Amino acid sequence: MLASGMALSAAAQTQAAPAAAAPAAVAARIAVIRFQLAVGQTNEGQRDFADLEKRYDPKRNALKTLSDAIDSLTKQLQQGTSLSDAERNSKAKDLDEKKKKLDRDSEDARNDFQQDVQDMYNSLASKVYDVMQSYAEQQGFTLVLDISQQQTPVLYSGNGSDITKAVIDAYNVKSGVPAPPAAPAAAPGAQTAPKPTTPRPTAAH
Repeated sequence: MLASGMALSAAAQTQAAPAAAAPAAVAARIAVIRFQLAVGQTNEGQRDFADLEKRYDPKRNALKTLSDAIDSLTKQLQQGTSLSDAERNSKAKDLDEKKKKLDRDSEDARNDFQQDVQDMYNSLASKVYDVMQSYAEQQGFTLVLDISQQQTPVLYSGNGSDITKAVIDAYNVKSGVPAPPAAPAAAPGAQTAPKPTTPRPTAAH
């Protein structure tokens, strides 16, 4: 009975003891970033992309030369009423071969260019991500959402929560790469050589 009484007394004291206070909730600070834009708009990103485009100038010029040759042959066939059957067949065969070559070369150039852009982006994105992470920690942000894509769960964000420009500026300071010179304005009516399209890469953290 004495043992039972002591056990009951201990149980009562345990139940009467106040519960430990729960830790205070930490207010979340959420930021948003257009990460793809941040990577592409860094001085380093603009410089590397401009250098990449220059490397593809010979391919673009070759494609334009081939395209001009196709246009010339097409006009000759359309306007060449005095052409013999043999000449017409020869030009038609040459035109068909040139069109097939243009298609192949354009597709190859586009794929190569997109792969080079993707590789360049991924390499730079990992470095920009490190700067973004450091910036978010310094500013006390507990969550950073990427709103680069058109379909995003973020319906609204205040101007003060967008850290895209701040991260770009922070990366430019860290990299030390100067801003690229402003591109000269194109002359009215000037035509440029066709170039492969730029893909929409995804960030690889």
